[in-house]
Amino acid sequence: MATAHPNHEWISSEDVEGTSVYDNSGNKIGEVDHLMIDKLSGRVHYAVISFGGFLSLGHSHYPLPWDALSFDKKLDGFRTNVTEDQLRDSPEFSDDSWQSRDWERNIHDYYRVPPYWGV
Repeated sequence: MATAHPNHEWISSEDVEGTSVYDNSGNKIGEVDHLMIDKLSGRVHYAVISFGGFLSLGHSHYPLPWDALSFDKKLDGFRTNVTEDQLRDSPEFSDDSWQSRDWERNIHDYYRVPPYWGV
């Protein structure tokens, strides 16, 4: 079991998974299902957000650029400018999407977040 270290800037990925994500109004729009990490740089590039469903069935998963999230200590969760509707309407995603820089460019443009690889 992972241990959160509230007095440090580091956190285990196990503790990030399941963390709530809130819009700017403080409404919960989902939670972090898992992270997408660049194997070469070790940098987190996307948080895959899940929402919907019941008892872990029927959840939808949507990648959100990591830079679109900021941790809010008061909420003990992540805050984003993205709404649940924007997540639902985001560019179509499949496992093959990770192989396409065009798909990544579209997702960053859609969320108005600068791409992690530069312009």
